[in-house]
Amino acid sequence: MRFVDEFRDPDLGRRLSENIRSTVEPGRHYKIMEVCGGHTHTIYRYGVDDLLPGNVELVHGPGCPVCVIPMGRVDDGIAVAKQDGVIFTCFGDMMRVPGGDGSFLDAKAEGADIRFVYSPLDALKMAVNNPDRQVVFYAIGFETTAPSTALTLMRAKAEGIKNFSVMCNHVTIVPPLKALMESPDLRLDAFIGPGHVSTVVGCRPYDFLTKDYNTPIVVAGFEPLDLLHSISMIMEQLDEGRAEVENQYGRVVPWEGNLRALQVLQEVFELRPYFEWRGLGFISQSALKLSDAYADFDAELKYSTPGVRVADPKACQCGEVLKGVIKPWECKVFGTACTPETPIGTCMVSSEGACAAYYNFGRFARSKARAGA
Repeated sequence: MRFVDEFRDPDLGRRLSENIRSTVEPGRHYKIMEVCGGHTHTIYRYGVDDLLPGNVELVHGPGCPVCVIPMGRVDDGIAVAKQDGVIFTCFGDMMRVPGGDGSFLDAKAEGADIRFVYSPLDALKMAVNNPDRQVVFYAIGFETTAPSTALTLMRAKAEGIKNFSVMCNHVTIVPPLKALMESPDLRLDAFIGPGHVSTVVGCRPYDFLTKDYNTPIVVAGFEPLDLLHSISMIMEQLDEGRAEVENQYGRVVPWEGNLRALQVLQEVFELRPYFEWRGLGFISQSALKLSDAYADFDAELKYSTPGVRVADPKACQCGEVLKGVIKPWECKVFGTACTPETPIGTCMVSSEGACAAYYNFGRFARSKARAGA
């Protein structure tokens, strides 16, 4: 297939749906987690779940890079933004993410110079154009966006730009998957692997799922038929008693990943001993920080921050949503106190958040009806 409309062909969708139904074992309930928030939005935008048998359940994972940022890290960013002479930059999704002391948007309203950018290179250009100011880029994302931050830092170093620094919040994909598999309150049969992350890391890092946990994973693309095809591949594995890493997104994802991007990551970053994830707590070696060679560009070394862990609001159940323990509509404040206009948790803020997907595509009403709520 070469064109977008082919990946949305209803006849092909029905054929894949029938193939999935033919592999279902009567009386068995299947739980398949789509890790990536982009997959969640495709599922609920196009009604992919409506084409699945009732005993094949899709649950949502911690693959939204904005959603996993804990409140304390937002407060740390606000503390930096309020420093004299600082221009603080971040992606647009981060502007309304609530911390314990408000959001970046609140801090901007109070006078902090906070601007959203489309790439770290935009922030670097801002530093060049404002030599009398310090420009800080609040970097977030999995291995998908980390190479762009790394290349920007390499350029800043090569050009001798002294008024640019990065507050690094990049996270890695494998440790949270291990944490999910060790979670006592969650049983998963398989994973739909993240497409964007895998363009960088490839498929080999997921081998541990099959070897250590006997759990299949299929890396998937982002069109409706990509997801149906990946679920069909998963169901065939389960039906045949196999547990393998398979690549449905082969037209984009190389098995070994992007070797040049991986080389850049290794040069600029190193693993943190531990990092806090919203909903998952502290996970060892699950995030990146700047290496010693780039310490001069590390905003965490340049500025003091509170570094205090902030508990999520009691009413918000983002953590349970990120772990796949509950569906968004099961949260007590979903769609009432917590909406995209007045978000309490990150899952309602981000364009990749599961709560935003349910809310924006009106899926929660049908989900409640199915559950007999």
